[in-house]
Amino acid sequence: MIAFPISAAPRPVPARRPRPGAHPLGLVWTLVRTDFKVRYHGTVAGFLWALLKPFTMFVVLLGVFSFVFASDRHYKINLIVALFLWDFFAEATKVGLTSLHAKGYLLTKARFPSWILVVTSVSNAVITLGVFSVVIVAFLGLAGRPPSLAGLGFFILYLGQYLLMVVGFSLATSVLFLRYRDLNQVWEVVSQAGFFVAPIIYPLGILPERLHFYLYVWPPTPVIQFSRMVLVDGVLPSTRAHLFLAGVTAVTLAAGILIFRRHAPRAAEYL
Repeated sequence: MIAFPISAAPRPVPARRPRPGAHPLGLVWTLVRTDFKVRYHGTVAGFLWALLKPFTMFVVLLGVFSFVFASDRHYKINLIVALFLWDFFAEATKVGLTSLHAKGYLLTKARFPSWILVVTSVSNAVITLGVFSVVIVAFLGLAGRPPSLAGLGFFILYLGQYLLMVVGFSLATSVLFLRYRDLNQVWEVVSQAGFFVAPIIYPLGILPERLHFYLYVWPPTPVIQFSRMVLVDGVLPSTRAHLFLAGVTAVTLAAGILIFRRHAPRAAEYL
């Protein structure tokens, strides 16, 4: 056997300590940049790994269900839209849940609002979602079915509301996780169940209409359905549907803020 010299392993990128009195915007940029560097440091494919996971899942599910829903000519594009939107929700809420526990030590080094750690923790998932959005719109354009300007505007609106939902979930679970460590396992089970509650691998129309409301209460469902409508079908949801989505977003974000404000002052005791 021939022995090859092995180079020293690269040092991991350490998280930078925020300077005392640092401006909040500068702190946000530092945390976002550091998270991005740490996540993909030392990898060969780098950021491509963020897109590889949902794409691989798309290939597997398409191979399994393409024969079941062969009559739906939009099934493939609907599936990939739903998978990337779901992957954002699952990844962002998972990271947001452990954000304070993972970076709580920064709170003892400098004074800054603790919610910044929670909000910036989902930055990698947001970047991935932004890249996906550009790719899917470009793909639809090349396929000769570009979404309208109104459709693009509403899609961006849905993504903004989706992000607010994720922030609400993350704010609530991040402070609760400091006290109830089983929440990590509970949320994993909820996420797995939620994957089948949301109409990702099946069209919503195959279920009785009386059940649709209960599926729409699960926050990812309206975002996935409305995004499909404006991007793939070229149809705008009704005003009532938009009001419902706004209500779900407001309730989720408000609940997260209230829970965070109640428990955050004592967060340092459980770090």
